[in-house]
Amino acid sequence: MASIPGDESSSTLALPAAPRAALDRLKLAKLRACLTEILPANAFYAAKLGASRALPESLAEFSTWPVTTKEELVAGAAATGLPANLTFPLASYVRCHRTSGTHGRPMPVFDTASDWTWWMECWRAILARGGVGPGDRVLVASSFGPFLGFWSGFDGVLACGAMAIPTGGLSSLARLEMARSLSATVLMVTPSYALHLAEVAAEAKLDLASLPIRLVIVAGEPGGSVAAVRDRIGLAWDADVLDHAGASEVGPWGVGDRRGRHLDVLEPWFHPEFLSVETGHPAAPGELAELVLTTLGRVGAPVLRYRTGDLVRPRWPDDAEIAAGESPWVKLEGGVIGRADDMLVVRGVNVFPGAIDGIVRSFPEVVEYRLTVFSRESLDELAIEIEDRLDDPRRVARELHLRLGLRVGVTAVPAGSLPRFEGKGRRIIDRRHDTRPSPRSDA
Repeated sequence: MASIPGDESSSTLALPAAPRAALDRLKLAKLRACLTEILPANAFYAAKLGASRALPESLAEFSTWPVTTKEELVAGAAATGLPANLTFPLASYVRCHRTSGTHGRPMPVFDTASDWTWWMECWRAILARGGVGPGDRVLVASSFGPFLGFWSGFDGVLACGAMAIPTGGLSSLARLEMARSLSATVLMVTPSYALHLAEVAAEAKLDLASLPIRLVIVAGEPGGSVAAVRDRIGLAWDADVLDHAGASEVGPWGVGDRRGRHLDVLEPWFHPEFLSVETGHPAAPGELAELVLTTLGRVGAPVLRYRTGDLVRPRWPDDAEIAAGESPWVKLEGGVIGRADDMLVVRGVNVFPGAIDGIVRSFPEVVEYRLTVFSRESLDELAIEIEDRLDDPRRVARELHLRLGLRVGVTAVPAGSLPRFEGKGRRIIDRRHDTRPSPRSDA
């Protein structure tokens, strides 16, 4: 596989000596500038914080301000049909999108032209990490509904001077043919759909290695930072894989490193904080924590100390790493590990769907899978259905037991019987409050 070029996003944002201190000064200055516009004009935050609240003198002081939750934003949107956190009159907004609805009811999201320029700054840093620029042809594998994610990626490609190829309304096979006929060099896609396209290509006897795609940019799911998923995508496409993380109500906040070890938070545009899952206090390096983000520049629809629900393990680079060319931005080891609302507690063991994904995807013969959570005698249980070319679910069950410490029922199902996903994969069925019979198991 071709190697990804150097991290241009770091070099173009070079910082002077003591880069962490300089970065914090930059973030504080941006935060204060944003707050000057947000308060008191933004009715949501004026009511939440007080219209006359003084600007913070430090990031530490800001960390004592109230957090914002998605439930607050959803409730505000439900009451009016409009985003709850708008700063300006409605006529100021030019972009109308919506969250994906993966975790709850879809929520409207608006942006001003200036906000969208801020989005593009973030995307230029993300795409620079993969060396995407003039001369590249980026196929965006999305149907382009109201969900914001791929719209911003599409415009980000244009902002960096590359060709953006839309594929809304096309079948998977037609998208592959367009990639071939237009000699696409980059694919932008969810991890699930990248693997499904590879499956379709194999059925059509299309050799993906013959395509000029050198880079697959994945987003929407944690797969880009799950080693087994990342490796399968890279092998199938004979290309490098670049992970990206974001949220419609927040923005494109993260980009992977060149070897898939971690995600960098784009700190010039976001101020991250980390709340320990155990204590609720600021997390120590490497501790499991919920990511809290503040937007620095998205004034028209800001979020301040927003609890994302993403669970991560933060690490701050040391001076030696930075001197060697590493970005000073905080690293999230292993990317987004899971979500607070997705974590399962099975017989006293915390289990993240991403961990199961990594184990199941480590078997190249397993084409697709589905996870069901159910209750038996007041205890949570797991059952997994797999489409397996070897028709041997027992080996998968043994690996799950070895690596999770849990006995998980695994059943082989006919090829093509499980759903495929173009957008975010929905492989978890929660039947803990269901009275139907529990799933059977072959292992």
